[in-house]
Amino acid sequence: MAVVQFLVNLLRSIRPQQTLKNLALAAPLIFSGKLLLAAPFWLTVKCIIIFTILTSAIYFLNDVIDIPRDKLHPVKKRRPIASGAISVPTALFIFIAGAFISLYLAYLINFFFFLACLAYFILQVSYSFVLKKIVLIDILAIAGGFIIRVYAGALAINVHMNVWFLLCVISLALFLAAGKRRTELAILEQKAARHRKTLTFYSPALLDSYLSMFANSAWLAYALYTFFVPPPPIGQRITFLTDLPLTFAGINKWLMITIPVVIFGIMRYLRIVHEGTRAESPEKVLLGDKTLLATVSLWLASVILILYGAGP
Repeated sequence: MAVVQFLVNLLRSIRPQQTLKNLALAAPLIFSGKLLLAAPFWLTVKCIIIFTILTSAIYFLNDVIDIPRDKLHPVKKRRPIASGAISVPTALFIFIAGAFISLYLAYLINFFFFLACLAYFILQVSYSFVLKKIVLIDILAIAGGFIIRVYAGALAINVHMNVWFLLCVISLALFLAAGKRRTELAILEQKAARHRKTLTFYSPALLDSYLSMFANSAWLAYALYTFFVPPPPIGQRITFLTDLPLTFAGINKWLMITIPVVIFGIMRYLRIVHEGTRAESPEKVLLGDKTLLATVSLWLASVILILYGAGP
């Protein structure tokens, strides 16, 4: 039973839900037109697994550093490391082993993917020790983690990322990071400063202004992406969608019809943030809100069908 309990605590520390964020590595695969090609598809799957090992290892280090603060948090105090279910030496060993294994496997993929993983590792370790204590830089560091994930996916399969696409990613990452801080402030209330000193310098009004700014930049960047960026060359199409009527032939702006879906998704996320307790992590929001999950699923399905079926 002790072994089973240890494995359960290990799984909880890895945070399976948060591995959803690593699916961002697949964004370049989809938007480059290579989703249906076997080689880049399976390479991306391997890279997602490697990145998951890396991020899971870093969680162990972060939890060790945050033990005193996590004990003040109504939810985080039940984490295995904060509660003492996993010892500090064990957690540090898992961190070192996981980091070494993941970086070695990343190097086997290619050197540039390795550099992206190394950059993420350095950013997260720096965040755990220093960056999360610096006002504004903490939000930028959180957003940086999302951005590096997308870059890692592109470097793994060696595809170009359009500048409008990158602006979408940056804006969305900043939006999610600001939402995380806004929710922490609402959950912790009077304990906010004791849990995270930077929260002392944030007010709900300030974070709301950040959310508004990043939400607007996110959907506008996406809209401009659909307006100005031609569809990618598709290596393999969805065959049953290739025989569209000539009325639609040559139209390459079909992604514009997904703009309302993106706007609705952002509006829904903002509502959840302002409810106060559910937006501390994007993956929990996505899995816990059926409306948002349906919206994201509809958007993703629409993008794939448009790019791989209705394009010229």
